[in-house]
Amino acid sequence: MTNWNSKQILILGAARQGLALARYLTKHGAKVTLNDIRMPHELKDEQAALQDIDVEWMLGAHFSSLLNDKDLVCLSGGIPLTLPLVREAQKRGIHLSNDTQVFLEAAPCRTIGITGSAGKTTTTTLVGRMAKEAFRDSENKVWVGGNIGDPLLNYVDEMKEDDLAILEISSFQLDQMALSTNIAAVLNVTPNHLDRHGTMQAYAAAKARLLQNQKADDIAIVSRDDEGSFAMRSFSPGKLLTFGSKPLAEGESGVYPLEEYVYFRDGRTELPLIKQESNRLRGEHNFANVLAACTISVVAGLPVAAMEAALQDFQGVDHRLERVREFNGAVWYNNTIDTAPERTMAAVRAFDEPIVLLLGGRDKKLPWDALAELIRQRVDHVVLFGEAAQKIAVALGSNRKGQRPYTISHCIGLEDAVTAAAKVAEAGDVVLLSPGGTSFDEFKDFAERGESFRKWVHALS
Repeated sequence: MTNWNSKQILILGAARQGLALARYLTKHGAKVTLNDIRMPHELKDEQAALQDIDVEWMLGAHFSSLLNDKDLVCLSGGIPLTLPLVREAQKRGIHLSNDTQVFLEAAPCRTIGITGSAGKTTTTTLVGRMAKEAFRDSENKVWVGGNIGDPLLNYVDEMKEDDLAILEISSFQLDQMALSTNIAAVLNVTPNHLDRHGTMQAYAAAKARLLQNQKADDIAIVSRDDEGSFAMRSFSPGKLLTFGSKPLAEGESGVYPLEEYVYFRDGRTELPLIKQESNRLRGEHNFANVLAACTISVVAGLPVAAMEAALQDFQGVDHRLERVREFNGAVWYNNTIDTAPERTMAAVRAFDEPIVLLLGGRDKKLPWDALAELIRQRVDHVVLFGEAAQKIAVALGSNRKGQRPYTISHCIGLEDAVTAAAKVAEAGDVVLLSPGGTSFDEFKDFAERGESFRKWVHALS
């Protein structure tokens, strides 16, 4: 749907995606109803942000009558397909969409979509930096957004044909999408968001839509090192490239490291891209993100010089293995973005030093056993906090004398966990906030959790 004039649109959820949709669709002639379960006094800022446009607000509950005469229902990221109102819309044959789908329908320029269970934001940010270096002396623009920053729908009317749009796309958004991007990358597929999707199969199916909805002249990128991603290598009708530390098979195209360099191979042509030492990010998972970013950039036609320049001073993204401070000889890291045990495992593997691990938050119905086994191999002290603390404690089992973890502390919240970690940390240790659970038991989001962690760590004396 591209002609919105007089269309009746219901938007569920007044978060940033819903607000962007309301503004765009109203501007293009649609009659928009914005529905949220929150009450009016909880949405004062959101209503103020849209006070200059004609939007009908229906707040406090999801009423089935809202579907009457609607041409389309658009979902913000926090709205699941299992919501009764969404199921009723599907029964009535009303199509579903979201801000990313509407953006892709309207975008006049090339698009890059990046998804995965981990590393989306780092990879998207890095590709954005590479593209901006490449476009530095051009009149054309690079637009970076989607699931991070502003929804790009806010800017689509400003975009030109020779611009480039780079989107981070979540499984929540992919659930409703029937379009894809010109270049699509699935970084990895590991257990995550099972509280939302229900099963690993449903979660993987959502990720797969980014490839399945491509066209024959599009480009798909998957990881050779991740089983979940590599299993999708035949899903796109477009050209396939891969990235990873594993060698490229004969006849495959993609990116791989060899000795000092990262190389790109397309058929029989090999091109050195960057020196491996250009990567300043810790951990194998971050090296995989760099390989993915290089693969995306080279097929997007970005020059090697732009890749090198983007990496020169790139220290990562906030809340992702972010060094906070050194205190009493121990270095404290903020990795609040880790909201799944698999992510915490990658963070633990990024360090050779003794680790004090702050673990907890709200569980997403994910397995903790593999992380518990890694903790017994690599982590000296565990500090548990939040709603998931007891579930994690069960996975860890009881202390075994003389074996890791040497201590397991139990705290109600993160502030107490910081204090407890400071008591057991010694000079030479890494104190790592890598919760494995979401922040919603104590904070509004992972960023607020990370900012609070920073504040409490800086207050240690």
